[in-house]
Amino acid sequence: MSTTVPLPDRARVVVIGGGIIGTSVAYHLAHAGWRDVVLLERDQLTSGTTWHAAGLMVTFGSLSETSTSMRQYTRDLYANLEAETGLATGFKPVGFIELACDPDRLEEYRRVSAFNRQCGVDVHEISAREVADMFPIARTDDVLAGFYVPGDGRVNPVDATMSLAKGARMQGATIVQGVSATDVLSEGGRVTGVVTDKGTIECEYVVNCTGMWARQLGERHGVNVPLQAAEHYYLITEQIEGMNGSWPVIEDPANYGYYREEVGGLMIGLFEPVCAPWKVDGIPGDSSFTSLQPDWDRMGPYLERAMSRVPISSEIGIHTFFCGPESFTPDLSPVVGEAPELRNYFVCAGLNSIGILTGGGLGRVVANWVMTGQPDVDVTGFHIDRLQRYQSNPEYRRTRTVESLGMVYACHYPNRSMKTARGAKRSPLHDRLAAEGAYFKDVSGWEGADWYAGRGETADPGELTWRRPAFWPQWEAEHRACREGVIVMDMSFMSKFRVQGRDAGTVLDRLSANAVNTEAGVITYTQWLNEAGTLEADLTVTKLGDDEFFVVATDTAHRHVETRLHRHAEPHHAFVTDVTSGFAQINVQGPRSRDLLQTLTTADLSNEAFPFRTAREIDLGFARVLCVRITYLGELGYELYVPTEQAVHVYERITAAGPAFGLRHAGLKALASLRMEKGYRDYGHDIDNTDGVLEAGLGFAVAHDKPGGFIGRDAVAARKAAGPLTRRIVQVQLTDPEPLMFHAEVVHRNGVPVGYIRAASYGHTLGGAIGLAMIEAGEPVTKAYLADATWTVDVAGTHQPAIASMSPLYDPTNARIRS
Repeated sequence: MSTTVPLPDRARVVVIGGGIIGTSVAYHLAHAGWRDVVLLERDQLTSGTTWHAAGLMVTFGSLSETSTSMRQYTRDLYANLEAETGLATGFKPVGFIELACDPDRLEEYRRVSAFNRQCGVDVHEISAREVADMFPIARTDDVLAGFYVPGDGRVNPVDATMSLAKGARMQGATIVQGVSATDVLSEGGRVTGVVTDKGTIECEYVVNCTGMWARQLGERHGVNVPLQAAEHYYLITEQIEGMNGSWPVIEDPANYGYYREEVGGLMIGLFEPVCAPWKVDGIPGDSSFTSLQPDWDRMGPYLERAMSRVPISSEIGIHTFFCGPESFTPDLSPVVGEAPELRNYFVCAGLNSIGILTGGGLGRVVANWVMTGQPDVDVTGFHIDRLQRYQSNPEYRRTRTVESLGMVYACHYPNRSMKTARGAKRSPLHDRLAAEGAYFKDVSGWEGADWYAGRGETADPGELTWRRPAFWPQWEAEHRACREGVIVMDMSFMSKFRVQGRDAGTVLDRLSANAVNTEAGVITYTQWLNEAGTLEADLTVTKLGDDEFFVVATDTAHRHVETRLHRHAEPHHAFVTDVTSGFAQINVQGPRSRDLLQTLTTADLSNEAFPFRTAREIDLGFARVLCVRITYLGELGYELYVPTEQAVHVYERITAAGPAFGLRHAGLKALASLRMEKGYRDYGHDIDNTDGVLEAGLGFAVAHDKPGGFIGRDAVAARKAAGPLTRRIVQVQLTDPEPLMFHAEVVHRNGVPVGYIRAASYGHTLGGAIGLAMIEAGEPVTKAYLADATWTVDVAGTHQPAIASMSPLYDPTNARIRS
């Protein structure tokens, strides 16, 4: 198809890709007043993957507040768009039912439904009889419950896209079809234009919404977009007598299927547990309205199982068995945001089959992000900078995608880790830890020891469960060893950066809310903020000398921190080096940690000579080690940063000396429970980019009056001057030791919901499940507010008694870490 609209030679924003996502971004930019927008579509609108989408419009199912709100916004947009544009979206609120056919899915959906209700989703738990009444041809003999949302339903993806496109045009945006973007131009690390097969467009911003082509387009200008197309199937039967278009959409994840009426027949969509990637070597540039040859042999068993939910479907003819490509990401979260490699280059792709039901909300989020420079929702889970370059490798994409699609309908157990494409990154201690019976999990591509079965034992995690896992005794023992004795923990996956140069201290002090450019040999815990005063990072900065600093952040924050460092260091005499691979991190923690380490070094580790927050190079065997007295576990402890080539040597010295002190290996399950008892924060889990530093309970780490200030200081000062906080992170512990919390459990004060658990673990010392919750009170959140109330937490539909505290429930005076 050739364009009938002239190609402008300049625009403020160029959106590339004319599917549901691209048109939504253009629509929202234009609606917000940014009308100098050009959308480029290489063929026709919807010709990529939008045209064959099944069109489910479902708000139920996510434990992410961001995702849920985007679904709700999208549903409302589709419902109202016709009144604005005159073009119907095909939205029909016929209702939606999620089936729970085994106890574990019932547990999951009760947890999800409680959280979704808190977010405003009108979900009801219904009986098998009620399911049968609403969808009479479904078999319900094994249904334990259905979760019904009356206002959800279905939409026509092509109609919705066309309506968004018309709305964008009505607001002044230009949509050009039949023009292919071939590259993006840049200068000084910033977007300057888009090259097309019909000419070049000068622009300030680019939004890559090219779906399954996004990786290939990004590669041309050095932007990493790890996603991969895979086969996705649905079947449409011949017409069924009595089939009614007003029946609700049904999902039955245990049987891999979703079901809805289609032209008098039944559509059965599939998310099989093991899928088939498509065109790993590259998606053809001329692939439009693509239909693939179905693999009947591979799909037969899955199809048979899905059809068993509606028995009549196997008795009548098949009208269509369709296979088309859709793109999936390594962790089943979208790829969204400004690319770390190139300023003003945004990506919105890799929707993992939820593009239609989140398209409106995502378009709004991205448009706002482009215009303001900051996202206005929590994006830590789907920010493009969480992903790494190696994840675009063909073998990685081929291997991981096989599992990714199946995760859509898998039971989302709390301890599940991805199983494919493993072993990409290993600590230098990996083999030693394996010999100790380590059970490894995927930690941003690293093999991280989660818990230990014991020397010579094979780690068997047992069946995945919502209850106490089989490894509970090992986890508890590791936790208690840290509280009562000493543990060794490999944390080599942490992100590490050396910042050097005469301006290094100035740059870091400007980035950091705390004062980090003070005396040498001191580690400082700090947050990085944006101008709005909300969080960008949570990390430590160690001053090694006047012109040398050591920055340590979490594994998930690696590229975000690195990008922020580079962008702020560029105009200055400050140089950033990623030294993550250069240093192993070995943590020795617990009340006997000093005693153990003192036998291995000539350095004086006494409290007087080596107080809390000291950072100093020490001798340890044949190695020189940066020893930092700091803790993330709430005990006396040390973090040892060891040159990678000497890591095994240092580890062997520690473990050889360990038996005399009762040394035990501890993994990441213990780290989670220990830090949660102390109320230590974890950016991207219990705090995120929407939180102010005061709301996060981290005001103690803010140097309000330091010379030169810091990014976000004015916003923090204004918030402080506004009076007591009505929104704040608090610790919440269940008083019954049996129930477990994981994430998104709704917290009630005097029977009224006031927030939800953002992250949780089990407090083996405190004797109950414990988590961190953001409380939104409508009145000052004070000690009296917490004390003078009855607290409960909704755990899978049961309200469990709880206590809430602003101070750490374990060692609130920090006596143990300073001992």
